[in-house]
Amino acid sequence: MPFKSTNLFAQIIDLADRDAFRRIMRKHGGDWHSKGFTCWNQFVSMLFCQLGKAQSQREICGGLASCMGKLNHLGLEQGPKRTTLACANEHRSWKIYEETFYHLLGQARQYDWGKRKFRFKNRLFSMDATFIELCLSLFDWAHFRRAKGAVTLHLVLDHNGYLPTFAHMTDGKTGEVRIAKGVIAEEFPFPAGSIVVFDKGYTDYALFNH
Repeated sequence: MPFKSTNLFAQIIDLADRDAFRRIMRKHGGDWHSKGFTCWNQFVSMLFCQLGKAQSQREICGGLASCMGKLNHLGLEQGPKRTTLACANEHRSWKIYEETFYHLLGQARQYDWGKRKFRFKNRLFSMDATFIELCLSLFDWAHFRRAKGAVTLHLVLDHNGYLPTFAHMTDGKTGEVRIAKGVIAEEFPFPAGSIVVFDKGYTDYALFNH
């Protein structure tokens, strides 16, 4: 699709369907009592946080404030205040952004990736798990060890577009093969003839037979 903006971050924002976002936002009453800081403002701010690897709300607000004259390309009139962003993150429904994610994922899955120099005739999937450490004082539900917090993200990746097709989060102690034999085997039916790639953490002959 042609991009209207030359700014790289603005080009990424252009991929989001704003009409669809407004429909989702109205469905969940997202801008009720927004006081000028809309759900779109929050969406752009948190994308900036992720893509810019910001470590705090101060970095988010300061980074956007430094984009003076460029924020109009992002649909913002000005950068957010820290207290305003904190309030929105605490009180606004996360379902708005969950639905937005699945809408964008649906768009990406429909994209024609064309022919590649090398590809398998069958569908190719990768299955793996990632251990993510968390601050126990902030995430007291994520107990891992006495003074540590952690979760494990179990993921199935479709190599046709490199898009995630299944994700499941557990505590940090749950092993990969346990989720593969249970949750993934029950909830994600691999298409017939699929090639599934995984490491030795998934070694289990009953799983191989399945």
